[in-house]
Amino acid sequence: MAVKIRLARRGRKKAAIYDIVIADARSPRDGKFIEKLGIYNPNTNPASIDYNEEKAFQWLMNGAQPTDTVKAMLSYSGILFRKHLQIGVLKGAITQETADARFAEWKEVKDAKIESKRQTLGATKEAAKKAAFEAETKVKEARAEAIRQREAAKVAANAPAAEAEAEAPAEGEATTEEQA
Repeated sequence: MAVKIRLARRGRKKAAIYDIVIADARSPRDGKFIEKLGIYNPNTNPASIDYNEEKAFQWLMNGAQPTDTVKAMLSYSGILFRKHLQIGVLKGAITQETADARFAEWKEVKDAKIESKRQTLGATKEAAKKAAFEAETKVKEARAEAIRQREAAKVAANAPAAEAEAEAPAEGEATTEEQA
């Protein structure tokens, strides 16, 4: 029986989430599987890959063939590199301690790269948010200034008429100079 490590789709339309499964090569994509290893979510940036690395490594060593997408994910997380090192140990080219040390060093560097990408994306997002807020503030201030100018123009247009009314007293009223 040919065994594959592949993705099984789930989730709603246009928001797919995939299960990483071990399945018979003849079974359908979303059909029967032998074991579920984890989840792959391509909707996040960077994509979220959460699976049992020990089980994946065990299945690879037993001969399970990953599909192209799963192979890329396994390579990304270092499982294929670990398999490569383990084959070297089995052939006697290197010792288990050397293989473990190389893998730990590689994993440390890879985790640092992933974390720096997350921080860069977060900083870029914050900068874009701040720039949008500043642009919005400028537009708001420009609108407020335009409203102030319109109000000042209305007051200025109404001022001559109000001055004319104030200068001409009503018929029955006498000014203070006439009363004296």
